Amino acid sequence: MKKTLFSFFLMGTLTLSAQTPVKVSIHADQAKNKISKEIYGQFSEHLGTCIYGGLWVGENSPIPNIKGYRTDVFNALKDLQVPVMRWPGGCFADEYHWMDGIGPKEKRAKMVNNNWGGVVEDNSFGTHEFLNLCEMLGCEPYISGNVGSGSVEEMAKWVEYMTSDGESPMANLRRQNGREKPWNVKFFGVGNESWGCGGNMTADYYSDIYRRYSTYCRDFGSNHLYKIASGASDYDYNWTDVLMKKIGDKMKAVSLHYYTCKGWSGSKGSATKFTPEEYLWTVTKAAEIEDVIKKHIAIMDKYDPKNKIDLLVDEWGTWWDQEPGSHPGFLYQQNTMRDAMVAALSLNIFNKYSERVKMANIAQVVNVLQAMILTDGPKMVLTPTYYVFKMYKGHMDATELPLDVQCAELTYNDKKVPAVSVSASKNAKGGILITMANLDKDNAQTVDVDLSNLKVSKVSGTILTGKGIDSYNTFDKPDEVKPAEFKGAKLTKTGMIVTLPAKSIVALEM
Repeated sequence: MKKTLFSFFLMGTLTLSAQTPVKVSIHADQAKNKISKEIYGQFSEHLGTCIYGGLWVGENSPIPNIKGYRTDVFNALKDLQVPVMRWPGGCFADEYHWMDGIGPKEKRAKMVNNNWGGVVEDNSFGTHEFLNLCEMLGCEPYISGNVGSGSVEEMAKWVEYMTSDGESPMANLRRQNGREKPWNVKFFGVGNESWGCGGNMTADYYSDIYRRYSTYCRDFGSNHLYKIASGASDYDYNWTDVLMKKIGDKMKAVSLHYYTCKGWSGSKGSATKFTPEEYLWTVTKAAEIEDVIKKHIAIMDKYDPKNKIDLLVDEWGTWWDQEPGSHPGFLYQQNTMRDAMVAALSLNIFNKYSERVKMANIAQVVNVLQAMILTDGPKMVLTPTYYVFKMYKGHMDATELPLDVQCAELTYNDKKVPAVSVSASKNAKGGILITMANLDKDNAQTVDVDLSNLKVSKVSGTILTGKGIDSYNTFDKPDEVKPAEFKGAKLTKTGMIVTLPAKSIVALEM
């Protein structure tokens, strides 16, 4: 009975939110920060079927492929214009020895993937396969180096193998393996989650280790490494403080990991079956990343007032229980409109802090956690989160337009989140993109947008919504949630009136 009364109270809160008008003021005259395209980055780990069966099936597979890469998945990622992809982990990175994944596939060493399911990793997808995929997609590779169980020598030789054009041992080995010219590798992570699965280190110890390892990650020829330190997990502000103090001048960026999940032990809840209270918990937890980012930036500002070091949210997204019947170590989960809301809200926040936040990598690209794409043998389906990225891709490399939003809030216990999340940008050709998410799952919102500082001649829109906040796509019903034309925006003399349906995400192009 108490739960019923609590649910009724929450529903009342949602109903009241619709009575408050939403006002958005865009301050185009204050625009100065470019939204780095890498904020729309992806993450691919040797985990479950992300790589094998997701990105890679091999050239002899009956599943249609392009040089071993699944054709359907490849084309879907190409359409997203993926700017950067992180690999090989994650926790897998600090047990990965790169020389096991080069040379003839039949001679590559096998290993047990101790982090994810204890399955055998045959290393048929290695350095060549990943970097060639990035070249074909036209995206930047982001390599996570092995600090946890690897040596300085091993990491140094990997950098040389990938990027040297000289007559060096590793460059010659690469040539023997069929690649004459080096790849362009910019982003290089010196370890991953070094406070946890990457070695259980203290911040002070990792700082010393970073200084040592990064010294031997050298630039070869015209390739210049952008070195990334293994940063904090969500609320660990001391980790960022120590790294900024001890290695700030040795790194280009520090990472940050933030998951919308209910801790690391016990049930995290179903991806598809959840209550109104659980939905409210989800969006307030997702919105909390803004406060986390602000606090980490404040620490960075103390040591780096000239903004020379970037903050990269290189793991983020939702984390629910694996789907019933799936391998417990594979982290395979469905993807609903609730997940799409988390994606839209998070990306709007990243855009807002684009002065310091220069990259974000959602976890993960295929078949793992909040995936863009799900596969099952020859079948493939695009998730609601995929469509959010597609609708938002116009923000990439555009100038962020600062804005204010006045609206009611959704409440879960003592935590609140604005019912409407908004981001706006202007590209080099003068095109404007405004993205809005109505987090209220029950009530439409009328949004009054002040565009007095902008000259707008026409508007077109796309909307993503579903029958319920728990709607999702399956292999049998792949179009339950997909974008459609939006006609709920009308230009006025001073701006625009937008009618946002409940539980909807809208992209407006002007």
